[in-house]
Amino acid sequence: MTVTVSASGLTLRYGGVAALDDVSLRLEEGITGLLGPNGAGKTTLLRVLATAVPADRGAFTVLGHDPGTTAGRLALRRLLGYLPQNPGLHPDFTAFAFVDYVAILKELTDRGARHREVRRALEEAGLGDVRGRRIKKLSGGMRQRVALAAALVGAPRFLVLDEPTVGLDPEQRMRFRDLVTRTAEGRTVLLSTHQTEDVAMLCNHVIVMAGGRIRFEGTPAELTAQAAGRVWSGTERDPAARAGWRTGTGDFRNVGDPPEGARLLEPTLEDGYLLALDDSGSKAAA
Repeated sequence: MTVTVSASGLTLRYGGVAALDDVSLRLEEGITGLLGPNGAGKTTLLRVLATAVPADRGAFTVLGHDPGTTAGRLALRRLLGYLPQNPGLHPDFTAFAFVDYVAILKELTDRGARHREVRRALEEAGLGDVRGRRIKKLSGGMRQRVALAAALVGAPRFLVLDEPTVGLDPEQRMRFRDLVTRTAEGRTVLLSTHQTEDVAMLCNHVIVMAGGRIRFEGTPAELTAQAAGRVWSGTERDPAARAGWRTGTGDFRNVGDPPEGARLLEPTLEDGYLLALDDSGSKAAA
């Protein structure tokens, strides 16, 4: 497939802390999951790619447009949909009014055409029936869909989603996943999340970040395979394990370097993620 987003050597420091440290990546159409602990640099990377903040060093292009130039930055923004972690919805706006406001910011100036596009984005987000309802009257899941509709207005080809399922209950998360997979058709989507199950269910590509650097890049199956032969069951937490916890059955699931004769378990994406973090020098939660 064609590379749609290409970044090389992105570096950004806040004081003495490297939020991004020589980050390079290549994205294609489909959904790429971005995993990492708090402070890993995920949100900073998304903000740089969304042209919200400039990097200190490095360069990137999106669909051939270079945001290092004024013309390139404007062209990129016309192709961009961005759902930040805290979208700042106006509670007294209706869903339609808020998405219409974002459409105006995206330079959709013809009122009739803009309103047709706003209705299309709301329908795509599953909000056609509540578009006249005030945001403060909507559920948490519906508010997230309003924010997604705002990101979708203008039919962007590069969609940046920062923690879109945070705070949603399991049913809302399931509905939102279905929505994301449908809206990803023909688009490049970069999805930051703490939920490894979101990546397992949605993504064809995954990136793991820690300490401002990329520690793994590949498919979810390849990340899971990194834990093959490194997950085992025991009657207690193995002190040599890199991570371990008691399961609902009362046994302990240990992740790391198993002792001889250990009863090995089938690895999960989460196991591979924990090992990717641990191998990078980050502490895995036990």
